[in-house]
Amino acid sequence: MSKKRIGILTGGGDVPGLNAVIKSVTYRGSEDDFEVIGFRRGWEGLTHVNLDDPESKAHYVIPLNRANTRTIDRRGGTVLHSSRTNPAKMRKLPPHLAGKQFPPSGNGKDGAIANTWDVSKQVIANLSALGIDHLIAIGGDDTLSYAAKLDALGVKIIAIPKTMDNDVRNTEYCIGFSTAITRASDAIQRQRTTVGSHERIGIFRVFGRDAGFTALYTAYVASIRCLIPEYKVNLEKLIRLLVEDKRSNPSNYALIVMSEGAQWEGFEVRQYGEADAYGHRKKANVAEALADEIKRHTNEETIVSDLTYDLRSGDPDFMDKLVALTFGNMAYDAILEGKSGLMSALVEGRYDLVPIPDPKLGPRKVDVASTYNAERFRPMYAHKRGLPIFLNRAS
Repeated sequence: MSKKRIGILTGGGDVPGLNAVIKSVTYRGSEDDFEVIGFRRGWEGLTHVNLDDPESKAHYVIPLNRANTRTIDRRGGTVLHSSRTNPAKMRKLPPHLAGKQFPPSGNGKDGAIANTWDVSKQVIANLSALGIDHLIAIGGDDTLSYAAKLDALGVKIIAIPKTMDNDVRNTEYCIGFSTAITRASDAIQRQRTTVGSHERIGIFRVFGRDAGFTALYTAYVASIRCLIPEYKVNLEKLIRLLVEDKRSNPSNYALIVMSEGAQWEGFEVRQYGEADAYGHRKKANVAEALADEIKRHTNEETIVSDLTYDLRSGDPDFMDKLVALTFGNMAYDAILEGKSGLMSALVEGRYDLVPIPDPKLGPRKVDVASTYNAERFRPMYAHKRGLPIFLNRAS
């Protein structure tokens, strides 16, 4: 009887902790005589692989074992690499699929990407040809939106949430979030010396296209103000508060951290470049825009620091390694039990398996009423009794 095969892939942005998931699944599989197959570059590995071409197969299909995963959990990133490929909306077919018929999936209306094709039938065919019994998909809301589609098409799949934005629905925590907050708070603490030495207003930009968890929690532990996408502030009031912070500080400086998608009344973040496979365009640096407004209104000097990519780089902290290992083992246990369509999660501070989020609902957002002080533009510190450890509930 042939061995059972588990496939695993990582999609979207990298975060620390991904390698710990890959290793935990591989090691557990070796104990049960399962084969674990890694797909390189996320969903691209299942759309671009040409199984009739040995070179293509060797590039995209990586047998995983104890030897080649033994030390991978000691560093960040993902040994399987990643991409933002969306098999349901492929702009360009790989050469070996040229001329094959796939259903169109975009016409450019309502924000959809024009002239795209859904190659899901090829993804399913590749999984079948490779003998994959179960697939583990690790990613954020975009990557997992396609996991939900495969689940609906009958593929046996288990999801694991990862994103430094912490905005995947149905879980209170995503791999990468703790390390991002640790990195951000450390960077801000270090840069206090420079901002204070020059007596300026320090503006820090972090990731958070749609949700402000990273900025909010960084501000919570750094005790500074923050702007999040979920709430548009009054610009004049914000500037007045920052100037008051600066004047009342013995070192004559002030700090604020902003999500990349943060806005104020009458202002929208400028987007540029071509939309990616999930319809997202790059956002112009909102911290630079705020710096310009502060200069125009008050003539105060600022220092702008873009922390974005630094927060997802390097080794995972304790929390992310703990959660990553646990989420990986939960996914493996779910496979042993024959389950599918579920995601490893933290709910009410406890580990659980939950349905893969419905992609139509979009990313999870900060609950402004309970977590953000809209009068002072900073986190809300009161009334935390009874909340789970990460101070929010899954939605």
